Amino acid sequence: MTTENAVGAHEAPTSIEYIQHHLSHLKSADGAFNLDTFWVSAILGLIFLGVFYMASRRATAGVPGKLQNFVEAVMELVNEVVNSAFHAKSKVIAPLAITIFCWVWLMNAMDFLPVDLLPKLLGYAGVHKLRVVPTADVNHTFGMSFGVMLCIIGFSIKAKGLGGWGKELLTAPFHAHGFMAVVLAPVNFIFQMIELLAKPLSLSLRLFGNMYAGELLFILIALLPWWAQWLLGGPWVIFHILVVTLQAFVFMALTVVYLSLAVEKH
Repeated sequence: MTTENAVGAHEAPTSIEYIQHHLSHLKSADGAFNLDTFWVSAILGLIFLGVFYMASRRATAGVPGKLQNFVEAVMELVNEVVNSAFHAKSKVIAPLAITIFCWVWLMNAMDFLPVDLLPKLLGYAGVHKLRVVPTADVNHTFGMSFGVMLCIIGFSIKAKGLGGWGKELLTAPFHAHGFMAVVLAPVNFIFQMIELLAKPLSLSLRLFGNMYAGELLFILIALLPWWAQWLLGGPWVIFHILVVTLQAFVFMALTVVYLSLAVEKH
């Protein structure tokens, strides 16, 4: 390598290169999986389970500690949503809603870390690409929403039976009778499929769009001089706390609403 090339290799990246680098995933050897999304989301899921398990082990009927107060506040918030939106009986819906809200919030909250912190730390270990916000990866949000769609189908079959669910696919929303029921069956089926696919699609794109925009804005702020970063980054972080919490709440609340609709008998 010549001296000129050696100097060029150590030059600071341009703005475009900096943005492209921070928007590049750490991929598996075959390029099929985003390893950073998988591992960050898995670690955050374990943290959630560990914190709530610790709170349950330390729960007391006397004066509660700070951790118990926090967990109880989260559970009360989620239970209010479940009780107001889900009117059937289910032992699964409340734990599912709490898991969704807390897990999505933790993944969203990774946006609060300095843009270069984790990539630079892992860079010393030879990991040179890392995106730390799993919900800014459309593959992950689609994966979660696909899980919600499977829950919708499962709740529908459990509440109405396989035959009842199949009948609903061919009769709703028009509920015609006689000859018209046969004529409208394909139309009903198409509408049912559109509705079924639109729910997870809207869930995934809403969460992805908001978190991707927030991640990109933090990257752009990191390109500014240090004094401008504090001037613009501070207010945006405060506002982003609302965005992070609201998006987790919306994903959880809509999941509960969709599952409530799934168990209703038309």
